[in-house]
Formats: sequence, C-alpha cells, structure tokens
Amino acid sequence: METKVYKQKDDNLKELAEILKAGGLVAIPTETVYGLAADGLNPEAVKKIFTAKNRPMDNPLILHIFEIDQIYDLVENLDPVYADILSKLWPGPLTVILKKSSLIPDEVSAGLDTVAIRMPDKKLTRDLISLAGSPLAAPSANISGRPSPTSAKAVLADMNGRIEAILDGGDSKIGIESTVLDLSVSPVKILRPGYYTQEILEEYFGQVDLDLALKDKDQTPKSPGQKYKHYSPRAKVVVFMGDDDKVVNEIKKISQDQENIGIMVFEDQVHKFPESEKVISMGSKDDLSEMAHMLFESFRDMDEKQVETILVQGVEEKGFGLSIMNRLNKAAGNNIKYII
Repeated sequence: METKVYKQKDDNLKELAEILKAGGLVAIPTETVYGLAADGLNPEAVKKIFTAKNRPMDNPLILHIFEIDQIYDLVENLDPVYADILSKLWPGPLTVILKKSSLIPDEVSAGLDTVAIRMPDKKLTRDLISLAGSPLAAPSANISGRPSPTSAKAVLADMNGRIEAILDGGDSKIGIESTVLDLSVSPVKILRPGYYTQEILEEYFGQVDLDLALKDKDQTPKSPGQKYKHYSPRAKVVVFMGDDDKVVNEIKKISQDQENIGIMVFEDQVHKFPESEKVISMGSKDDLSEMAHMLFESFRDMDEKQVETILVQGVEEKGFGLSIMNRLNKAAGNNIKYII
C-alpha cells in the first residue's frame, strides 16, 4: 500500500472523506497530536487502526466529532449541565468519558459501557469529519509505544505503507494529547492530564479528582493511551527531578562519563553544556507550553541522531507540569532520578 500525503484543499478533503467512508485509514491533524482515523461506527474499519498501530485491542479509542449535537446519538442521557459546559470548552483539547449508546461498536470502547469523545479545535479536521458523515475513531497516528506524531512527516515515518493517506495540516499547536475527563462518575475525574489542567476544569465542574493511577504508579490506568508503556523513543530516557543546579550538574557528570548522550534541558541551563546538536533547549521553565509543543518531536529528533540515552530535566508535577511529567514518566518507564 502506498501512503499518500494530501495538502489542505477542498478537493482533497472530499477524496479523504471517500477513503474513510470506504473503510480506509487517514491520519488527521489536530491541535494536540496527529490522529489515525477510521469511521468510528464501522467495526471492520476500526479494527484496521489496531493492526496499523500494533495496538492492543483492550485499549479503547477516542471518537472525534465536528459539532456538539453529534454527541447525543453517541451517549446515553447527557446531563444538560455537562452539555452547557462542553459548549464552552469545545472545540478544544478535552476528551470526555460518558455512558455509550448502542451505536458504539465494542471495538471502539474495548467492550466497556463508556465511550471517549472529543471535538478537535482544528477546523480543517472538523470539516473532514463532517464530510465523512460519521464520528472518527482516532488514537495517535504512531506505532504503539512510540512518541506521538506532531507533524505529517512524523506520521509518515511510522505509518508509511500501513495506511491509505495523511492529511498534512502543519505542526500540532499543543504537542501532547488531550485531557481525558471521566463524566460517568461523581465527582468527575481526570484519567489523563493534558492542556486543560485540574485547576482549569475545577472552574467549570467544581470538584475534579485525579485518577489514582496518576498518583500511584502501581494502579492500572483507565484512560486511552495510559495503560501501556507509551511515548517512548528508541533511546533510553532518564528524567531528573530536584534543584535545577543539582540536576544539571548530575546530567553534566553522566554526559561526560558516557558517550552518545542526548540532553533536554530548559533554556536557562543550555549554556552550561558544550554546544551540540544533541543538546536541546525545552524553552522557559516559566512557560511549559514550549516544552509540551516540542517534547515528542525532540524524542524523534534524538532517535534520528541515534543517541543511546536521553537525559531530561523534569518539572514539578502541578498544573500543566503534571501533564508533561505524565508523558515523561511513560516515556522513561518510570525511570525518574531524584537529585537531593
């Protein structure tokens, strides 16, 4: 199979919609990461996602919609209060878990009685969903376990020959996956942290709990993309936590003792290392949006440079930092070093 890359044109959207209607796979851009989409109400098409990604079938998928009214056919008894809140937060990087309707194939929900749904912020993608005439099931468009793709180039690196097409919508703006919020329980609960933090969501929902798996590494996560080792480059990842100076000194020491090391630190620490293409600035520690935006792409870049180990300066696990550390924990297989 030849994987074709399509640019942003109306005629291309119509052609891509026909591929989806015929049960094919199309990688789609969103504001978070690129997704690997199939007709979410077609069980045979959905199965192809798992095959293309080498994804376990017990890992549920997220359905993407183009307008909020679509949700009423997909879930049972949506609380009007939640509908009003979603009208304020959507389109955007928020996935919600609700009791599913009979329309949802078990292949999408992994046999659960709930379904994950979101409305992406990227209008190009919502236009494609509308033309396809069905919600699109779409996990990240990467081989399972690899860093999520934030560009069409990254998708092609993993999916070339595995899927019919890629819609090139430019680089993803946010760079990490959506927040997953379980609305099927009370109080509502964050299953996967993302751009919408606990503090932001509490402004809308009142009390918002964190899934135990986000606080206790021995708990089994319930969210898509959280159950297995994930986001991992081929290189070994080690994350360092603690005082900035002590962390950087430890990273310097290790990098001097070992060869073929990649380093990812904040911009105010980069000058402490010899100038090298294997030393990457992650932006300002005071604004973590740049680190999130470039995290997965930096992992892929390190793989291209064939480094053996990546040493990463971690961040405090609060606010958006919790979302970033969630991805780093997964990428490192919980290989976190606390420097005191």
